[in-house]
Amino acid sequence: MKYLVMIYSDDTLLGALPEGEFDTMMHGCFMHADELQKDGHLHDSQQLEAPATAKTIRVRNERISVVDGPFAETKEYLGGFNLIEAENMDEAVRIASEFPWSRTGAIEIRPVRDMNVVRRRVGA
Repeated sequence: MKYLVMIYSDDTLLGALPEGEFDTMMHGCFMHADELQKDGHLHDSQQLEAPATAKTIRVRNERISVVDGPFAETKEYLGGFNLIEAENMDEAVRIASEFPWSRTGAIEIRPVRDMNVVRRRVGA
């Protein structure tokens, strides 16, 4: 089963890291990602640009509104994601717990819905 591992960052905690620690963490993440990919656990991994570069779009009563920035006011923001393959949620948690980013934010793990099942259900 696929799981989306969302990495939430807190700039206050990132900024408090000793000099060079962020690069050390990133290097370790890349090495670990290579291992996970080789083992068939990692499908994709991406970082996101800063929340200030985001736009949030809402459509209400056929009117489109576009707002600068993320969809919610929070000190933690979505900084990146990993699409992993795991046997179950316990294995997904084990894999995600090896990422260091829980020290500077939070990691959310969510099962990915099989869109082919939904497609068949709705006859699309």
